[in-house]
Amino acid sequence: MSEPKFKIGVVGLGYVGLPLATLLAEKFSVVGFDLNMQRVAQIRAFSDPTFEVSKESLKAVVKTIDSEKNGLYCSSDPKYLAPVNFYIVCVPTPVTKDNEPDFSLLEKASAGLGSYLKKGDYVVYESTVYPGATEGICQPILEQCSGLKGKEDFYLGYSPERINPGDKNRKLKDILKITSGCSPASAAIIDQVYATVIEAGTYKAPSISVAEAAKVIENAQRDLNIAFVNELAIVFSKMGLNTHEVLKAAATKWNFMPFSPGLVGGHCIGVDPYYLAAKAKLVGHDPKVILAGRKLNNEMGAFVANQVLQMLALIKIGMPGTEVLLVGFSFKENCPDVRNTGVMSVYNALNSFGAKISVYDPVADKEAALNSYGVSLIKAPKKMGYQAIVLCVPHKELLAVDWRIYTTAKGVIYKVKEAFSTRADGQL
Repeated sequence: MSEPKFKIGVVGLGYVGLPLATLLAEKFSVVGFDLNMQRVAQIRAFSDPTFEVSKESLKAVVKTIDSEKNGLYCSSDPKYLAPVNFYIVCVPTPVTKDNEPDFSLLEKASAGLGSYLKKGDYVVYESTVYPGATEGICQPILEQCSGLKGKEDFYLGYSPERINPGDKNRKLKDILKITSGCSPASAAIIDQVYATVIEAGTYKAPSISVAEAAKVIENAQRDLNIAFVNELAIVFSKMGLNTHEVLKAAATKWNFMPFSPGLVGGHCIGVDPYYLAAKAKLVGHDPKVILAGRKLNNEMGAFVANQVLQMLALIKIGMPGTEVLLVGFSFKENCPDVRNTGVMSVYNALNSFGAKISVYDPVADKEAALNSYGVSLIKAPKKMGYQAIVLCVPHKELLAVDWRIYTTAKGVIYKVKEAFSTRADGQL
């Protein structure tokens, strides 16, 4: 096969869309579209607030005008999507407050693309959905808004995102990419486009639904495995055993799967099981295992808070009014993303006991923390200022800090993650 000749449009320039658009721009003419004008301005100034794409990488591909030459042109004006013939949709798919799938952004993106869709165009979705959603939800919207027929006039595909936020060793091009299409011919073309830039290679799934299912079970599986070791942490704490020492011993067996206890959040592990469970219910099955991990992992914030309270009680410090410092607020280390952060559950539990809480995170998105949770991140912690410190998120720059200098003469430190080097009075 010869190299495909496409003008590519990437819709949504967040954690998934921008790294993809930047990589594709090395080989294709790419239009990056995002409704957030501030985000577009930042990218045009070679800045990525998510820290996923370096300034050097952006400078190498970002251009000031839309042209047929390789490179990335970003805009909030949808008119630049008109000449595109290969669309990739990378908008978020969160859950509602009731933990039901929220397809609203995906539906809006599909409706917007429908007005620009032409015969022979391709539309590939990377947003996480449950099996059947691409063809059952997105295709009818595209058809209605374009007047075209899917599989005949335009071609659908699905390639689940596999971005690992904060990971500087495994970038997009280094991670095997699943691809799929609505027909064997379209699947081959879609696979070829991704194979042009993904150095790790591609895996062509036999159908769109298989690719969709593969995505949701990847994270549902991790959710369940982490829930298992979280439950072990609860049990072992009652036995007086160090969970990490037990896991280290167990890991000497060649087929033991290494997972660590912790707070589980974010836009993948904390969301995808709900999508799979929703689809299970739609086909008439009441899921018994899929959401078991969600329930336990959602309770870990309260468990951590209670552990801290018990440690304080041992040194005769009670609530309310105790000064507590939470270190780290994003959903994972070395990443500014605060979506569905598990740290908020610790915050809420401690707050319900009357603690006076400060949160310090030099990496997290301060604006998002305030707008989404009403939490103002402090600029710097106070020395000898806190009766309790909870080390939540092990950002690289926080690991070697001696957090003991920030506790009062009589105070405690609790480690959620083993990675922190500071000696702690308790840990998950």
